[in-house]
Order: sequence, then structure tokens, then C-alpha cells
Amino acid sequence: MRRTRGHGAREQEPRRADRARLPLRRSLLGRLLAVSALVAACSVAATAWIAVQTTSGAIKQEQGQNLTADARIYDTLLEYAARNPTWDGVGATVRKLARESGRRVALTTQGRQPLADSATEPTAPALPPQASAVVDPLSVDTVLAARGADGQGTGADRIDPRAVGPFRLSAADSRALRRTADDKVTCLNRAGIASDVVVGASGRPRVQIVGNDPERALGTRCDLAALDTPTRSERKALDALSELADACLKRQGREGVRLNNDLSWGDPAPVAVPGEPAAVVPRPVPAPRDAPAEQAAPSVEMPELTGENDRAIASCVGTARSEQLSSYVASPALLFIGDEGGATLPGFDLSPTNTARIAGAAALVLALTVGASVFAGARLVRPLHALTGAAQRMRDGEQPASVPVSGDDEVGRLAAAFNDMSAHRARLEEQRKAMVSDVAHELRTPLSNIRGWLEAAQDGLADPDPAFVSSLLEEAVLLQHIIDDLQDLAAADAGALRLHPEPVEVREMLGQVAAAHQARAENAGVTLAVTATAPGPALSADPVRLRQAVGNLVSNAVRHTPEGGRVTLRAYVAGRHASGPYASEDGCGTVMMGGGTVVIEVADTGSGIPADDLPHVFDRFWRAEKSRSRRTGGSGLGLAIVRKLVEAHGGTAEATSTEGEGSTFALRLPGASEQGRRPAPDGMTTAF
Repeated sequence: MRRTRGHGAREQEPRRADRARLPLRRSLLGRLLAVSALVAACSVAATAWIAVQTTSGAIKQEQGQNLTADARIYDTLLEYAARNPTWDGVGATVRKLARESGRRVALTTQGRQPLADSATEPTAPALPPQASAVVDPLSVDTVLAARGADGQGTGADRIDPRAVGPFRLSAADSRALRRTADDKVTCLNRAGIASDVVVGASGRPRVQIVGNDPERALGTRCDLAALDTPTRSERKALDALSELADACLKRQGREGVRLNNDLSWGDPAPVAVPGEPAAVVPRPVPAPRDAPAEQAAPSVEMPELTGENDRAIASCVGTARSEQLSSYVASPALLFIGDEGGATLPGFDLSPTNTARIAGAAALVLALTVGASVFAGARLVRPLHALTGAAQRMRDGEQPASVPVSGDDEVGRLAAAFNDMSAHRARLEEQRKAMVSDVAHELRTPLSNIRGWLEAAQDGLADPDPAFVSSLLEEAVLLQHIIDDLQDLAAADAGALRLHPEPVEVREMLGQVAAAHQARAENAGVTLAVTATAPGPALSADPVRLRQAVGNLVSNAVRHTPEGGRVTLRAYVAGRHASGPYASEDGCGTVMMGGGTVVIEVADTGSGIPADDLPHVFDRFWRAEKSRSRRTGGSGLGLAIVRKLVEAHGGTAEATSTEGEGSTFALRLPGASEQGRRPAPDGMTTAF
């Protein structure tokens, strides 16, 4: 025994080793986690890439469109400020720009006092804290400012060229110069040189040669110098500008300079070529693009010029220009541009901060996905581990135990099915053990009796008289009966039970069974009666096996019915052409049917079967009384054989009982027409 246990323990060691948890990379949880993380990472990356590409493209396009519209709005208002000394009357221009651009345009002073606003509703949103631009013709935003048609201006030219101030010509001077310019254009055209008259912001016209090659006019008789002679108002404005610049230089301890007509300094500027900057521009500073070129400058002694002096002169000239023009242009104003709802320009910048935000959001989504996968995977794998452990314990022969059912999902249903299977297996194991014990007991009792009588005869204690032989024969018949029952069950389980179906007259068959058990019923004081008939040719069955099944029911009913009780055999048709519990009968008392199910019932008025025991009445070796006395019960195989025989005919066996009133056993068999359409049970052999 010790060797057996040791060997069994050694066999169970590798089985227990199999129960060790799988590595994470091979487990269902690990695979679920890896797949979820991969899907989440790919989803986040793809979504982020598509969002960034789409949003960046849309924002860039919208920003480009808005920047173009904003530049036009800024340039229009800048021109208004350069041509007008105040902002009075700018409201009409602001509303027009708002209608054309479909955006909100507002102007305020630098103290944020309203000057003009296209949103006139009382519920208009408040202006944003930061202005879109500052409209100041003396300090132009070189990014938004629109350049002149001639492309002049540099990064240092912060004064709008349309701000001319005192350099603006009177109407009379402008007309006189226009006539002169028209004459010069006519002269050049006669010489074969195409040219046009271009009027600058100050009202001074100039001749622009097509092709922008002024040297072509040098060899003609068309003298263009007359257009470069400054008018009295222009010379007066230039002298005033020079005085302001000299005052600035003197405050710095520097000597004054003589400004040329193009606002350069140093040597006198030569006569300017129409349409072009002066041929010699030693040191240009911001100046009106149409400033007149001085024909001749007085010869003055110039101070020594250095790079530092040039920067100081340029700074003073710019300051002087701003001071001179300040009374001719509007004061600086704050420009606000946004949509009609009050929002400002959209912006999107993949700066390190925004990149970190995107990466953080992606990491958060990934972490949440992984966490959710771990949580879901753990809940999914936990019952699977429990199922695996329970199955391995059952394999090792341990006591089967149920696993917890977590819910009504797929895993819960799997756990419930496993519990049912485990319980069914436990019941089968108990039945197997009980069957082995019952078979041993049932066989041991007659064998012990036979052995005892034979040993008594051998020892001379009993005489082999007819009573002795009859007793041995009775025990032998009992033993043969048990063996036959076991053989029938084994044949039915193996599918080797042979049937010989033929037309059966149910009325006659029930009468034969009742007659066979009549004597036993009378001895027990039980009334045995047949109260119904069933169709004859309509039922096709093996008459021997059918009588065996009904006889087992009758024998069982008589055994459990007390004296004075009643056992009733009846048959009827349930199904087509049958109404109520009994089918219609013809004049001869034969049940008429055209198919359906033939029901044969055996009812008694015995003690009944408890409700808890009713599902087990057809189990093998089951008895209502747990004692193994054959006086209170048979071998325990009769009802099991009944069920197998009925199932071999394609029918079913049922039992109903009311404790204290009696029991009814019903055999439901297919009629003749139903048997023609119903296949034989699997494994059953039918002989004709």
C-alpha cells in the first residue's frame, strides 16, 4: 500500500507543476495587454498625426487668408491716418472694411477709448486685452504695411510714404507740374520712348519711362529737369526740416548739415532722374518717395563725416521728420481685428510646450488603455484560472468543487456549465460507486443463500428434498433475473439492444400484462384494472420488450400500493385527431387515430414519491427506501430498464406523483405514422 501511495504521489508531482502559472508573455492576460497597448499606441499616434496634419493645414490656410485681409485693413487705416490729422469720420471706413472682410474691426486710442467699432450692438463682446496692431503712420509695422507700387521702402523706413505733411502740393502747383509732365511725355513719345505720368502721394507728378531705363532719355531734347525744381511750399518745408535736424544735432554737440531735396546729406545731390531715386544717394534716410530733387545746392563747408556722425544725423533727420509730420497725421490708435463673435486670430504652434502637452495626452490615453486592459484582463483571467485549477483537481482525482460564477456573461456561463458538469460527474461517480456496491450486494445475497444450503447439505444438516431443490431454484432464478437486468442495461448503454417491431394491439397487450400480475395483486389485496384501450395496428413496437417495460411498472406499482389500493392501466392518444385524455372510439371500442403519440399510463394509489426523489426514480439501483431489503424494493434496476426500453422505441418515460395519494408512470410512444417519419435512436438495432 505504501508503494502505491508513493508512486501515486510521484505521478502527481508533475501534475502539480503543470498548475504553475504561465509566464506573462504566454498568458492570456499578457497577450491581451500587449494587443491593447499596441492598438492604443497605434490609435493615438495615427489620430495625433492626422489631427496635427489636418489642423495645421487648415489653420495655416485660415491664417494666410486672415493675414491678407488684416494687412489690407491695416493698410487702409494707415492711409487714412497719413492723410488726415484726426480720426474723425473714420467710422464709415471701419464699417466698410468689416463688411468686405466679414470680421470685426475696432479702433481705440492708446488709452483704449473707442474711436470706431464695426460691432455696434450693446451685447458686443469686449475687446481682447492685446491689440492686433498699432496704426501709426510715423511708426509703421513693416510686416503688415502694404508697400508702394514702386517697391520703395526699407526696413528702416518706419514713416508711411503717404504721410507727406507740408510737402503736399497745392492744387495750382500740381496742375502746373502736370501740364509740364504731359508735355515731357509727349516729347518722349515722339522720340520713340514710351513713358507715363505718375502722381505721388504729395501730388507731384513725375515721368516714368516704360522699362524703367531713364538713361534712354538723356540723348533727347526732352529736358526733364523742370519737373525736379521744388516749389516754394516744398522749399519752405525742406528748410523747416533742416532747422529741426540741426537743432537735434546741436543738442548733441554736433554741427548741422545741409539736407538735399531727397533728404540725403553730404555733397549736393545731382538732378534726379524721373521715376528713380537720385543717381547719387550717399546716405539715404526715410523720406517721401516723391520728394523733389534739388537742381543745385549751395556750396557749404561740410563737417568731417564719420560712421558715428552718419548714425547721429540719420537719427536726427528721422526725429525731425516725425516732429514735422506729427501735426499733419492722426495720433496712434490700437487696431483690433477678430471674428464677429469676438474671437481673435486662431493660432497653433507646435512649440515645446504644445509638443509636451500632446505627448502627455498620448501617454495618459495609453496609460488609461493599459490600466483598463489590465483590469478587464484580470477579471477575465481570474475565473479562467479558477476553472483550470478545478479541472486539474478533478483530473488528479481530488474532490470536485464548484467555481464562483461572476456574472451572466460568456465566462460566467462557462463557469456555470462547468459547475453543472462537475456536479453531474460527482453524481455519476456516486452512482457508479453505489452501483458497484448494489450489484455486489444483490449478487452476494442469492449466492450466499445457495452456498449456505449446499454447505448444509454437504454437512448432512439438510436433506435434498423437493423443498430444498425448490429453494435453490428460486435463488438461482433471482440471480439470473439480476444478471439479465444488468445485461439488458449493458446492451442498451452499448447500443446493442435488438428490437423486433411489429403491429401491437395495445388492448390485448395491457390485458396480458394485467393477467400476468393478477395473482400477485390479489395476494397483496390490490385491485388491478385496465380502463382504456389503445389502437391496434397504429402502434408498431417490440411486443416482448413493451410487455417487459409495462410489466416492470405494474410490478413496481403493486409493490408500493397498500392493501385495498388500486392499480390502473390505461392508454390513449395524444396528438393529431385526439381530444382530451381519450381518443374517440369506434363501435368496437378501438381507438381511432391518424398518428400522434400513444400514451400508456400505470397509476397507483400508493404512498407516493417525495418531490426531492422524483427526478431520481429512473436512476439505477435507486429505491425510495434506502435499505437493500428486497421485501421493500426490487433490485433497483426495473425503472432504469423501463426508460432504456422506451427510449429504444423512440419514446420517453415520465413520472408524476403526489405524496400520500399515489404515482403515475407514463410511457409516450410514437404512433405508427410517427414511427415511419422518426429515425431509430442512435446505436439501436431494429430487426424486421
